[in-house]
Amino acid sequence: MTIHPCMEETLAAAVAPVNTPVYGRAVTNDTANDDRLGKSDWIDQGLRTLAGGGAGALKVGAMAEKLNVSRGSFYWHFADIAAFKSALLRSWRERMTDRVIRDVAGKDGPDRLAYLLKRAFAARPRLDRAIRTWATEDKSVAVIVAAVDAERIAYIAKLLVAAGVARKRALARATFLYWAYLGQAIVMDPRHAAIPAPALDDIGALFET
Repeated sequence: MTIHPCMEETLAAAVAPVNTPVYGRAVTNDTANDDRLGKSDWIDQGLRTLAGGGAGALKVGAMAEKLNVSRGSFYWHFADIAAFKSALLRSWRERMTDRVIRDVAGKDGPDRLAYLLKRAFAARPRLDRAIRTWATEDKSVAVIVAAVDAERIAYIAKLLVAAGVARKRALARATFLYWAYLGQAIVMDPRHAAIPAPALDDIGALFET
């Protein structure tokens, strides 16, 4: 449930625009970059920006500078900043929840919970933390985060049931484990911000009995 930071580029100098009938928009020295830059590139930059500076840092001009393109590149792919933010949330959900669940499902049954715990606690989730802060300021984001929380907890409970835990106990145990995951992100002392992999195996075994 982590995500990995990427290298950021520097801003190139722009030249005077020239009109083109092919694209129906102005072309600058950045046009080659604009045309090569896909929607996913903007989403990647948006997620990096969100993780590093929060929702308030999602400014088209500043992100365009990081990507070394014109602002027109953004509006080629997104109608407005609201559409962009919706795309960021969809991507976050896919990368940090749906994709993780698919990866865990591909592991051997007895190892699935242990694998999930190790993956979840391997790094401090800056992106998750930033999105949760955003959710405190935007009710529509809060609805999405609540749905993601429910999906994650339900999947942990499913793994516990598969390990032999009674259904009536699995949900509470899954919720407690998820609380621990969320709490790790706000621990300030690095001595208590990580647990060795063997210890995570031991903790997982406790919840499966």
